[in-house]
Amino acid sequence: MSFLLFLRGFVGVLVAFALASYAITQSAWTTFIQTLICAVVIQVGYFIAILFMVWRSGETKKRGEILARGENTAASATDIRPKGETAQLPGVGRSPLP
Repeated sequence: MSFLLFLRGFVGVLVAFALASYAITQSAWTTFIQTLICAVVIQVGYFIAILFMVWRSGETKKRGEILARGENTAASATDIRPKGETAQLPGVGRSPLP
């Protein structure tokens, strides 16, 4: 999610929250305090969501690196196979036929 989309939604939610809070409490000071608390809670949630997305992208990157290393290992192993033998594709089993 881009920051601009988040900011628009953030301001929209805070305005709606402030209007509802003022309609319920009829107090500007209470509305201000509650809206400020709501803003902090939303910011903490956004921060946690960003941390989760960064952590998840790191896991994906690790998996990609492991797969890349496996493909490189398979490619380098083709240099040492006996003459006339074909390379086996990664993840494809050998045929039971001779």
